[in-house]
Amino acid sequence: MTPTSAPKPDPTVLAVIPARGGSKGVPAKNLAQVGGIPLVARAVRACLTAREVTDVVVTTDDAAIADAARAAGEALGAAERVHCVQRPPAIAGDTATSEAAVLHALDAYEAMHERIADVVLLVQCTSPFVTREDIDGVAAAVVRDGADTAVTVAPFHGFIWRDGSAVEDGTHGVNHDKAVRPRRQDRPQDLLETGAAYAMDVAGFRTHRHRFFGHTALVTTDPARVLEIDDPHDLARARALAPLLDPSPLPTREDIDAVVLDFDGTQTDDRVLIDSDGREIVAVHRGDGLGIAALRRAGLDLLILSTEQNPVVAARANKLKVPVLHGIDRKDLALKQWCDEHGIAPERVLYVGNDVNDLPCFAVAGWPVAVASAHDSVRAAARAVTTTPGGFGAIREIAAWLLGPTLTGHLSTPTNSTTK
Repeated sequence: MTPTSAPKPDPTVLAVIPARGGSKGVPAKNLAQVGGIPLVARAVRACLTAREVTDVVVTTDDAAIADAARAAGEALGAAERVHCVQRPPAIAGDTATSEAAVLHALDAYEAMHERIADVVLLVQCTSPFVTREDIDGVAAAVVRDGADTAVTVAPFHGFIWRDGSAVEDGTHGVNHDKAVRPRRQDRPQDLLETGAAYAMDVAGFRTHRHRFFGHTALVTTDPARVLEIDDPHDLARARALAPLLDPSPLPTREDIDAVVLDFDGTQTDDRVLIDSDGREIVAVHRGDGLGIAALRRAGLDLLILSTEQNPVVAARANKLKVPVLHGIDRKDLALKQWCDEHGIAPERVLYVGNDVNDLPCFAVAGWPVAVASAHDSVRAAARAVTTTPGGFGAIREIAAWLLGPTLTGHLSTPTNSTTK
């Protein structure tokens, strides 16, 4: 009788995210927010949601980056799978290679957990639109398909030139003969390395100490998502693209414990009428009042938080039966204090704003939301954007996200709102 062999254990796939604190092109780059989420947290989320990844290691020399990485794991209920490794100064400078950081992280993980990794991934948080499919793709190429290494690539159709005016061979085409202009369909398909995700067999990686060796599998990704953040212009482009590319759903009642509302520009259309005595008058939307009443009945904590000192803010809050803090210079500090006093976790706060003075609160709240009429920079930093402008029922729309269109708590997913 032939003995049955024991089932082979699933391979350990370790995703390593290098995230130094220093950056010359973009200060504190790895903590910069795209779609309201720090870059390092975006990378952690993508890795944790990938099916092939066992654990995630963030290698950093910055405590704030480590905190942001851990918070991302906690938000997904996977804190035990996120490990932060202190990177020594010798491999934390501008000239340090990613390979050195990955090798150090690999050694630290295996020493801490007494567990040998089979495959190691290098995932760059400066590629903000890397997806879990990208990460699963490179991992599976090594784990399941037998490749030694794998890399994400995207179809590329450009003509590449090299300026050789100062050398003997002159300016010339790199991937084409400059005297010939073939149609795209007549040219071989070029593939651009995206810089987002790599996978390596651990044994081979330790031997070669480089991300490419043996057979390299090419994992094709969406070229629309290819963006590496190296300078402030790249960061601005990423923030502008986030509303189009990020797949996150709208929040539901299960995600939120409190709703904090700015006043001017969110509950009003941001205009002020002034009478002959200098008194200011604003217009509000009855639908917003209906939505706020429904949120209150649903048991959510509510607050109106405004820098405006005009008594109209307090008068409106009183009519809505909502607590108010107005005439506040540092709204972010006031928001943190309010959360502490009420025992509310900031990551379960939905904050609604419309202008740049709301951005510090966006960094505090787990669900920063912009109204449709918000400033471009605010919409870019938000996790969700209403289809309705401020003062025209935007708060009613948000109440429908959480409670359903009838505001009775029967949830349904809106189909016409901008999600991130």
